[in-house]
Amino acid sequence: MMLDARRAERRFVLLTATRWLPVGLVLGLTVLLPLERGLSLAEVGGLLAIAGFVSLGLELPTGGLADAIGRRPVLVVAASIAVASTVVFVLADSALWFAVALVLQGVFRALDSGPLEAWFVDAVHASDPAAQPDRGLSRAGATLGGAIAGGALLGGVLVAWHPVTAWSPLVPPFLVAATCQFAHLVLTVLLVREPPRVRIAVDPGERPEAVVRSAVRLLRGSPTLRWLVAVEVFWAVAMIAFETLTPVRLAELLGSEDAAGALFGPAAAAAWALYAAGSWLAGRASRRLGVAATAMLSRALNGLFVVLMSLAAGAVGLVVAFWLAYLTHGANGPMHNALLHRQSGPRTRTIVLSINSAVAGGVCSLALLVLLPLAEASSTTLAFALAGAFSLVGVACYVPAWREERASRAG
Repeated sequence: MMLDARRAERRFVLLTATRWLPVGLVLGLTVLLPLERGLSLAEVGGLLAIAGFVSLGLELPTGGLADAIGRRPVLVVAASIAVASTVVFVLADSALWFAVALVLQGVFRALDSGPLEAWFVDAVHASDPAAQPDRGLSRAGATLGGAIAGGALLGGVLVAWHPVTAWSPLVPPFLVAATCQFAHLVLTVLLVREPPRVRIAVDPGERPEAVVRSAVRLLRGSPTLRWLVAVEVFWAVAMIAFETLTPVRLAELLGSEDAAGALFGPAAAAAWALYAAGSWLAGRASRRLGVAATAMLSRALNGLFVVLMSLAAGAVGLVVAFWLAYLTHGANGPMHNALLHRQSGPRTRTIVLSINSAVAGGVCSLALLVLLPLAEASSTTLAFALAGAFSLVGVACYVPAWREERASRAG
């Protein structure tokens, strides 16, 4: 049964909420729990990099697979692996088991990167080929921020409440997150519907490797797409700073991981609410400024606010700068993806998102191996400053898309 654009949008927004709520529940705790269990900051950086490298290695094959066999089966497998990853992580008591959990996390991220959004865009175009998915992407970005905000607030409450005294206060949010991930799995099975596709064995042109080759050809033939993907090199470094280093800096300022976890929950909830507001504001601003110009402005402001985080002397200043970074982070996300969709089509939509995500994941992994040891050897403030300044260079990568958009409007 074909979905109309409005029904597809509602399902997309709901599944976006259930996908990202568990992320909010454990936001920051994925760094703090291993630290509490005796790992060093450099070791945590290396472990987190594992997920990125695994995701990097699988991004293109899994993206091609989703384009070839359909989004739904890939999303179902991804959601199942997410549950397993969280369970292993919360039970881990050594670097080895944390590594196993993060390998599973990397597989999940690779499988999950793009199919839901690609399914939504294709559903919109199937209903009305002339329709633009920008509004739905903006609403989903706002929903993503709201879901993570709600999850982070609940996670912080659980840490502060400490309902099971026999456990570390950092553990209950992971158990609730696993439950929410299972609910997302069930909803994915029920709500994601797409027309049957030709079996890979029947149509060699639809094999995952063929889809990957076609996407690589698209990347080679489109300078605009190459520059859009290059944005991720700079954005990913800034994201490591404000996502991973903020709870570490809070622990330094407050004196313990538990205190940082209790404060970071509400702070992250407000940050992701601002992310949602940024996504909504970007949808409105893009009507006046254009999508590319909005993406450029939000990316520039995000880098400046990450630099500002390095200048904050206390917890209050750090949190305020953190909030501003998330406001602009939320504004950039849907605009960046809307620009990517303009450079792709139904046969390459997921793989283009996967290429973009692969670059981000690979750079994140490398940045973790540099920024976290740097923060441990020197200071977290220096790591913030370097990451923010580096990310500002990425603004220039939007210029080809901006020129292309201006030419399209003029024509």
